[in-house]
Amino acid sequence: MVTDRDVRHLNWLHDKLGERVRERLVISTGPYAYRRPDGVGVVPLALLGP
Repeated sequence: MVTDRDVRHLNWLHDKLGERVRERLVISTGPYAYRRPDGVGVVPLALLGP
């Protein structure tokens, strides 16, 4: 599970650069891809390759 602490720097960067940051993603070892309420996407590594 990706926590607020895991994404704090992504959110800080987004606050500083605004829309210049196109996407905020965390690559995880979890089984599901989802978007957190703060807009950060969580994507399992297994979905990125064969």
